[in-house]
Amino acid sequence: MWRVLFWVAAGVLAAPALLLTTARALDTDNGSLIRVEAFTPLALPIYAVLLVLCASGAAGESSDRPARLVAAVLALAGLVVHAWWFAPQVLGDVPEPADGAERITVMNANLFEGRADAGELVAAVRDNDVDILVLEEITPDLLAELDADGLAELLPERVGEPDYMVAGTMILANRPLTDHVRLRTTFQGWQATYGDLTVLGVHPVAPVDPAGWRADHAAILRQAEAGDADLVVGDMNATADHEPMRRLDDAGFRDAGEVANEGWQPTWPANHVGVFPLLPPVVRIDHVLIGDRLASLGTHTVDIDGTDHLALVATVATRG
Repeated sequence: MWRVLFWVAAGVLAAPALLLTTARALDTDNGSLIRVEAFTPLALPIYAVLLVLCASGAAGESSDRPARLVAAVLALAGLVVHAWWFAPQVLGDVPEPADGAERITVMNANLFEGRADAGELVAAVRDNDVDILVLEEITPDLLAELDADGLAELLPERVGEPDYMVAGTMILANRPLTDHVRLRTTFQGWQATYGDLTVLGVHPVAPVDPAGWRADHAAILRQAEAGDADLVVGDMNATADHEPMRRLDDAGFRDAGEVANEGWQPTWPANHVGVFPLLPPVVRIDHVLIGDRLASLGTHTVDIDGTDHLALVATVATRG
């Protein structure tokens, strides 16, 4: 009886862990596996529990002890592989800002087709002294509410346009935004100059359309490289484990949280609304990416009622 329960428990743990490992290793164009890959960091605690279970089982006397030892070794291997994949989020050099460099606060917020609470968003902008705000899924009605609540005074400079569905993407700032360029992506995406910084506000389609998702990410990477971007900000609909994000990282556009060694910082799903109302935030798809001219002074999330994304705030400054 106990032997059966042991292997049932091991199987229940191993199945999702192996699925996550397979999805991350294959990095296919299958939409379902791309979406599964977003949950890759969850394999770490699953493999850890599986390792403890199998190692404890192998420590006792049992006719299937060799099989339990093999299972323990495989669980350890899975844990090591995923730890290696996750390590850049918590290990590495943390570049220092230049002495006296101006601190710039950047916020990203996906507004869930205009359902976000306008007052809470404006309060978050004010409380965090936001200099640059990138908004996705901004609708005309919500923009009017935001401005009525004071956003127009806080961030009067704008690039982009609202949309009645999900395509509206805007960059807002407290200083002039110049040299506007629209990206060749499915939803709106914009490049603008803020002071001496080049900023991209982006929103690639979700991997329910794998070809479109990859095409949008390719367009973002091309524009980021061509424009020598300092900031790439948006709901990327991808995590650090996805190949398009790894390509951005390899090109020098690194997540501000990763640069600060702040680890896992999920932003979706939030507020128990949207596609997965029962899940807490477990996926990190909102990003502030920084180029090699900038240092990250830290990131944090802000809960805005009504939207299925946590807002992401990053403070950056020119490197020393």
